[in-house]
Amino acid sequence: MIRYLKEFLIAVYLLTHYDYYFERISVMGIGFPLVLFVAMFVVLTIALFMTAYIRQSLIRHLFALAMFVSAVFFDVYSRVTADYLTYSSFVSLVYSGGFIEEALYQYRDAIISGVLGGLPLLIGIGLKPRRRMPVPGALMVAAPVLGVLLLSAVLFVRAGEGARGLPVMYTPLAYLNLFAYESLHNTVGPREPVNLARIGQPVGHDIVLVIDESISGNYLDINAPFGVHSNLKEPHAGVEIFNYGYAASIANCSVDTNVTLRYGGTRGDYVRINSTLPSIWQYAKKAGMHTVYIDAQRTGGNLQNLMSAAEKKDIDEFVQFDQTSVRDRDMAAAAKLIELLNDDKSQLVIINKVGAHFPVHDKYPDAFMAYRPTLPRGQFVEVTDTGERNGFNGQPDDWMLYRNAYKNTVLWNVGEFFSRVFAQANLNNALLIYTSDHGQDLHERGNPGLNTHCGGDPVEEEGLVPLVVIQGSGLQTLDWQAALAGNKDRSSHYNIFPTLLQLMGYDLTGVEAVYGKPLSVPTADDFTFNYRFNARLGAKPEWKHIDLNSIVTPSQAPASMAVGQ
Repeated sequence: MIRYLKEFLIAVYLLTHYDYYFERISVMGIGFPLVLFVAMFVVLTIALFMTAYIRQSLIRHLFALAMFVSAVFFDVYSRVTADYLTYSSFVSLVYSGGFIEEALYQYRDAIISGVLGGLPLLIGIGLKPRRRMPVPGALMVAAPVLGVLLLSAVLFVRAGEGARGLPVMYTPLAYLNLFAYESLHNTVGPREPVNLARIGQPVGHDIVLVIDESISGNYLDINAPFGVHSNLKEPHAGVEIFNYGYAASIANCSVDTNVTLRYGGTRGDYVRINSTLPSIWQYAKKAGMHTVYIDAQRTGGNLQNLMSAAEKKDIDEFVQFDQTSVRDRDMAAAAKLIELLNDDKSQLVIINKVGAHFPVHDKYPDAFMAYRPTLPRGQFVEVTDTGERNGFNGQPDDWMLYRNAYKNTVLWNVGEFFSRVFAQANLNNALLIYTSDHGQDLHERGNPGLNTHCGGDPVEEEGLVPLVVIQGSGLQTLDWQAALAGNKDRSSHYNIFPTLLQLMGYDLTGVEAVYGKPLSVPTADDFTFNYRFNARLGAKPEWKHIDLNSIVTPSQAPASMAVGQ
């Protein structure tokens, strides 16, 4: 047995993923693609065993470590997200590398399980071989490299697709190859300065963009009869509220939406615009405005949503809440916004809220537990967002509890947020645009799974967001009422950036030529969201049209109200 321990351990590791292989085979069915898949599987498996027979200990151990880390990476991602690691997802994870410490803490159980599960592979390759293969030593050293290159070539030709069902230790290594290639061949060009002409006087009021997190438009009372109380439906003294109803998000993932809201990418040209044209901060500073970014999600100066150090230089005041509990950070953001609105300066303020990203178990106080029964509390008190689903099995009863916890969170982080702003802020000289980064799949249709957004086959609600304009009643900016009837339930995130530029006094003709239509004119929007935003290597984006006739909304009000709303 000891004589064959190496082979036994590698075989055990491969066999632990049998369901992954057979799931792929069942999807493919009998045919020529299956023949190609089996041939590729055999080649990569042979290359794996050849790696284990490399005689030079140092080289063998380095390959063992690389394949072990790659396999664990793939396995942990699958455990955390209950989904397949696509190339697009891999790229998003690379861009989110600044949060590795937070991820290591949040997903420690999944990481430990992945490491333990990968030990047979590590030990199996690393053990000293007890026999020689009748193959030149140089070929054995080349085998794992050729295996990764072969898979990389397949993925390159197929725009990142083609690794499903193959031995998992090769997939992240091949993705890393593709990412390195793309990075070396990035020719989008340098960031341009502001070239659009301004026709107005210096901006004399505040412009605020509030980007909520995971707030689905169909769960607010402004859009649905039994939606959660938002404080945006009823009138408030001295304030005009223009509800643009349902809007389509840019994408169903936070990173994709947030970076595009800051740079103004359009449906047809978001890669070039997001990569080379000025940020909203640059436009604001050219218009003479003070710039403020309030990030309630992260702490310690960490950047997210593809914000770079170069972009941050154009932000005059960068605000995070290191000493505030996750539950209270949106209230801290409200307090900071109130302070800014009351200081008589003209500022561009962008707020990235905590909102209602999973986990929603503990994102609201007990006094706001209006919807019951709800998810158990206390497990995720200081977790902002995570893909970990420990204790949540995605059964119908689980989703019923989730939806109640979600509504309680919305009641707090949306309803109470605006309650405080309307009560304490001087809105006479302010214009606020409120939306969310994306919607949610709360499995109202009974569809299986654990995912709420970022899915590769999304439901329409994942791209359904609120869109509201709030303005001091005496402030003269744009004629919101003129296009409201035509744009309500027909606009999208893509109309926000040109709206902000028009508010800053930039020439409408020039704005429309580059960024599309603002909300002040008929938007004629496609009402679609992009669920393949990181379309790479020649792949095309995938767009999901939202049919409002098929949208599911909450069916009942809370059984008991614990707060006076």
